[in-house]
Amino acid sequence: MVFSSLLFLCNFLPICLGLYYIVNNRTYRNWILIISSLFFYAWGEPVWILLLLVSTFISYFFALMVENHSKTSKGKAFMALGITLNILVLSFFKYSGFLVDNINLITGANIQLSKIALPIGISFYTFKIITYLVDVYRGEAEAQKSPFKLLLYVSIFHQVMSGPITRYKDIAEQLDNRVENLKDFNYGVSRFIIGLGKKVILSGLAAKTGEAFIGVDYSRLPVLGAWFGIFMYSMQLYFDFSGYSDMAIGLGRMFGFKYEENFNYPYISKSATEFWRRWHISLGSFFREYVYIPLGGNRRHHFRNLLIVWALTGLWHGASWNFVLWGLYYFVLIFIEKTFLLKLFEKIPTFISRIYLAVAVLVGWVFFYHTDMSQGAEFLGIMFGLKNHALSSPELSIYFWNNAIFIIIALIACTPIAKYITNKAKERKSKFFVLLRRYGMPILNVIVLIISVIYLVGQSYSPFMYFKF
Repeated sequence: MVFSSLLFLCNFLPICLGLYYIVNNRTYRNWILIISSLFFYAWGEPVWILLLLVSTFISYFFALMVENHSKTSKGKAFMALGITLNILVLSFFKYSGFLVDNINLITGANIQLSKIALPIGISFYTFKIITYLVDVYRGEAEAQKSPFKLLLYVSIFHQVMSGPITRYKDIAEQLDNRVENLKDFNYGVSRFIIGLGKKVILSGLAAKTGEAFIGVDYSRLPVLGAWFGIFMYSMQLYFDFSGYSDMAIGLGRMFGFKYEENFNYPYISKSATEFWRRWHISLGSFFREYVYIPLGGNRRHHFRNLLIVWALTGLWHGASWNFVLWGLYYFVLIFIEKTFLLKLFEKIPTFISRIYLAVAVLVGWVFFYHTDMSQGAEFLGIMFGLKNHALSSPELSIYFWNNAIFIIIALIACTPIAKYITNKAKERKSKFFVLLRRYGMPILNVIVLIISVIYLVGQSYSPFMYFKF
């Protein structure tokens, strides 16, 4: 089941909300969320619910042991063992096939391994469990005494499929003491609809517009066609994943949970370093706090630590060399930036650094998209005129002008222009803003919801892109 489906919108969510608000007891409300979340997760792949339960309850036991032996070598050993077990489970399902394929390639062996399905959300809930174990070990959170409240944290349907990766210490208090009110509920509904529109309308249109220029036969692809195709893929990916994050944040607010932002207009960045402070913020925070800093951060072995973090970031996204290459690409960019480029950017006009970032990100998405690296190399060659291809084509002109309005809307939606105007109106306390907030936004939400539902009625199953990670 996905958020952007008629089944979720018309059946699951109304029933879940209704049951949740019928009762006025925190324990009962938590149980409604636990049962609903397990049902939500099991809807598509019921067999994997057992894996989620086992990972949660084993981690519950290890966290108690960590707390009982805090500040000792035993506590550290229990934490390490709990993390290792979870990483081994993740590695078995996600990387065993990749490992065997590379062993066969290097040694010439012919090891046969049956294809192993990847449990949905395992990368996300494994990282959540790791934050829990580490937070308990550091003394930043108390071990959860109720295994069912820990299960609620791990499995809650707002986040179980594709995050954000909410740290346990940031949500522990809310498991028992969150407050539901009409203002937060209304904000949650609005935020959910914004995310739904991003996923169903904007991401869907970007995918449809770009499909003729990426992932096709590149023998006749023009140079500008390659740039157009990867630009549309970048829009598709951004609106898909930021849309999911908006929907998760909105759902959380409907039920009284307050989650941190996961995207902050990354495409307006002026460097790769800034881009990764704005893109998939929860993943970047995880690697910084639970890998980079423990390795030594900037204090010692900076080059090594950065290399490990970005190799792992790439590998986390998928068991394929193109993802590793994509991660290492950002390692090189960020290392160069931290070494001298960021100082240079302070002396040049801002628009130049923004152009640099735009080009750098689009090139990065080429690695990310193409699991066949030879095809990716061919695409890059076309982008930079290294292949003998035409600059443009009549087909590209038709696609561009037919979708010009959508492209403008997509570009505006990637920037904080609307937020800036709203904040200025708030500061001036204009009557227009008061009317817009009171009547305009609800009307806009209804329009976006109706258009999204119309799209969904005529659309086949369309999972979020990050489900496969």
